[in-house]
Amino acid sequence: MIDKQIDIIRQPRLKIIEIIKHFSLEQLNQIPDGFSNNIIWNLGHMIAAQQGICYKRTGLETWVNDTFFQAYKPDTKPNGLVDADGLQEIVTLLSSSLDQLKLDYKKGIFDNYPTWTTRYGVEIAGIDDAINFLPFHEGLHIGYVMAIRKLV
Repeated sequence: MIDKQIDIIRQPRLKIIEIIKHFSLEQLNQIPDGFSNNIIWNLGHMIAAQQGICYKRTGLETWVNDTFFQAYKPDTKPNGLVDADGLQEIVTLLSSSLDQLKLDYKKGIFDNYPTWTTRYGVEIAGIDDAINFLPFHEGLHIGYVMAIRKLV
């Protein structure tokens, strides 16, 4: 089951990586009028949110470094321009963070997952619920990316 759950998250991430290859770093960093973030922030946020929802909620440390997590966690905004190395880190983490999540799931490290309710009213009662919630959340942010790409 976890293999399918991860694949449902991975495939849209791979598609969005293909889409952003056609944009310059300047375009990816641009915040269009009416938006509070940019394409790069949305992609980094998808990773940070996955880390928060799956790891932090369980009381575990994030797999990504804390500087990355703090920059892209919920309720943040872009803080300066992201360079080519920062973009490459995000592109790499879009896949490697899912590989690590699958390994950690199979190791059973999420056994102490507490019940909580998202800001969208969804009750998350365990790691399976958390992983099942990720495509909804990521779909929102991929939607932002698709809208922003038309404005940059």
